[in-house]
Amino acid sequence: MEVLLGKTFKEIQQIVEELNMPRFAAKQITQWLYQKKASSIDEMSNISLKHRQILKDKYTIGRTDFIGKQESTDKTVKYLFATNNNRFIESVYIPEKERATLCVSSQVGCKMNCLFCMTGKQGFAGQLTSGDILNQIISIPESNSLTNIVYMGMGEPLDNLEELFKSLEIITSDYGFGWSPKRITVSTIGPLPALKRFLEESKVHLAISLHSPFHFERLSLMPIEKAYPLSDVIHLIKQYDFSHQRRVSFEYILFAGLNDDFKHALALSRLIKDIPCRVNLIKYHRIPEINLPASDTNKMVEFRDFLNDRGIACTIRTSRGEDILAACGMLSTNKNKE
Repeated sequence: MEVLLGKTFKEIQQIVEELNMPRFAAKQITQWLYQKKASSIDEMSNISLKHRQILKDKYTIGRTDFIGKQESTDKTVKYLFATNNNRFIESVYIPEKERATLCVSSQVGCKMNCLFCMTGKQGFAGQLTSGDILNQIISIPESNSLTNIVYMGMGEPLDNLEELFKSLEIITSDYGFGWSPKRITVSTIGPLPALKRFLEESKVHLAISLHSPFHFERLSLMPIEKAYPLSDVIHLIKQYDFSHQRRVSFEYILFAGLNDDFKHALALSRLIKDIPCRVNLIKYHRIPEINLPASDTNKMVEFRDFLNDRGIACTIRTSRGEDILAACGMLSTNKNKE
């Protein structure tokens, strides 16, 4: 059976035409999928029984429930979903005073193999469809209270570009969730051809995983630096306007004795000084068999204050879910081992 969840309005129109259903049925189906969040075709009560049966003969909604969760004392919740290749992905719900953010995955595992990332240690096991991505959003209990979505979970979103674009279209379109692009952020390590398309064809916020301003040091942490150096990524970003609706931020994990000193803060400030941006400093959550020590709070504060003093907005991201396998990919890795 083919899955309806994740289909764009244009694709639903094609299905309706192929099944000889009334043209207006396309609008009805998308409303049931994305606004009423139906879990079965039988729920589509304003579509005739005959046409529901025709639809059911070839299609299913494609909703799947999470199969496990872990809840932190700070109310952060990690949800575990099974994929159709007997692997697992995770999503993270992060409640705050005025925000409720869901961090979604875009791939099963990851090809990029960043040294500090548990997901990369899984290897790459497949792309998520737009339906798989949207299922993470609509199949958790907090779905209706979400205010923000970040593509910052398992996988590299720009390595799954077409499905990313489809999911973004559905989330932001009137026929879909009707969200403002300003409520969505896509985090990437910067594969340049895909990044260029993303900047030209979407309006959502961008987050760049940076982690070191120096080429060889970043290369030791992130193999993508060999193919797409950070200097080229920064050059591309400078060609786009981030002063109004769209925002760019740089994610920077601080490792003790590696990238958390004055030299790094100065080089980083010089690298991004001409870009209206924000730097998010992130506490490192250790993963097994990787000997990277986390910076202490004092170092993080000194780094933040240095950037702020030089006119670069910089914050220390609050560490969440430390008591529930906080590092991205840890929960799914443990389930894969089982």
